[in-house]
Amino acid sequence: MTADIAQRVVETGVVAIIRGTDPETAIETVDALRRGGVDVVEVTANTNGVLDMIRDVSSTFTAEEITVGAGTVLDSETARAVLLAGAEFVVTPSFDAETVETANRYGATSIVGIATPTEALEAYTTGADMVKVFPASTHGPEFVSALGGPLGHIPVVPTGGVSLDNVGAFFDAGASAVGVGSSIVDNAAIARGDYEAITANARAFVDAVETARD
Repeated sequence: MTADIAQRVVETGVVAIIRGTDPETAIETVDALRRGGVDVVEVTANTNGVLDMIRDVSSTFTAEEITVGAGTVLDSETARAVLLAGAEFVVTPSFDAETVETANRYGATSIVGIATPTEALEAYTTGADMVKVFPASTHGPEFVSALGGPLGHIPVVPTGGVSLDNVGAFFDAGASAVGVGSSIVDNAAIARGDYEAITANARAFVDAVETARD
């Protein structure tokens, strides 16, 4: 399963990050993302009702329609809770070996936050499937490119400040995928019920990724 989920992240190219939204909007938000071509979504663990949101998404959509994971996972206890709720992958802002080991124990993919080459290698050696360059806005595409020199075998997912203006540069630098939050999942649009805006945002990122890869 781990390899399958990691491959889906790469194929989709975009992980949409849902943070701080009303749990009652989860299904409509995820469906809007799906219609826009983004079928990998991450609900952050610091969102109220995260476990119920993950359960609802898992039970509403088939595995072919949506891959759902949990982000902002800080420790192994949280990792276990979200995985038992139905998350298929966990995303961390930093490297914690026990969290990676828990994901491995449950056969789940882990995308682990790193800020240095040392952290990237340690995370990958511990068993992380991918590393998340975070915050991407601080490190920039140049860091991703430099990291790919000695560590090109490690899949990199820049996250934090990825926008339509820079997504192409991150893929040109060697990113395997990107994590995108408010640039796709616009909470203001959700609050006013404008799910078409979410679909349009998702479609714009999918198109930008395809263009960069071509």
